[in-house]
Formats: sequence, C-alpha cells, structure tokens
Amino acid sequence: QVRLVESGGGLVQAGESLTLSCAASGVIVSSSRMGWYRQAPGKQRELVAFITSGSFTNYPDAVKDRFTISRDNAKNTVYLLMNSLKPEDTAVYYCNAHYGYQTYWGQGTQVTVSS
Repeated sequence: QVRLVESGGGLVQAGESLTLSCAASGVIVSSSRMGWYRQAPGKQRELVAFITSGSFTNYPDAVKDRFTISRDNAKNTVYLLMNSLKPEDTAVYYCNAHYGYQTYWGQGTQVTVSS
C-alpha cells in the first residue's frame, strides 16, 4: 500500500529553521507531483509547496523565499526546508502525493513556532 510518513516537526523559536521529511513507499516520488500542505486549528488546509516530476516548484506568497521543497530520488523522500520561521507558520504539516487520478496523504507532523 501507499505510505507517506512525515518526520522532523517540533518546537522552534521564531527565526529558526526546520527541515521536514516525507518518506514514501508504494509511490515513486520522482514520477509524482509531491506537495506539502499545512493546517492550523480552525483553518482550512493550505498548500505550502509542490514539486512536479519535471522538478517545477511553486510556493504561495506566505512562504515564498523562506521555504524550499526538494526530493532525493534514491531515498524516495521529499523534504521541506523551512527558514526564518514565524509564529503564523505553526500548523500540522502534511505530505501529499498525486499520481494519475489518485491522491495520498501522510499522517502529519506538528510544527510549533514560538514568538
């Protein structure tokens, strides 16, 4: 079965950095559209980054120039490097894979940024 397992979340202070990892099985990240989403309490889930099979990336303005998505094809793993973190970045971060007509989600990892 398809599994997406996030790790790397934690508690950091504003201005610090974190790197999240998404280890995938049952789906090939280099052949998929991989993304990171986040959801804060009381808010809708929102896209924070994606990378296509052709290595095109995109970011919303809220995280642009601070977050970077990347992948290691040999490890079948996707990463999210988060720099200059702000308290408003606090959320559960979810890994996403889209391949063909199917979409898969990880269980999420908590990121908390203190002021």
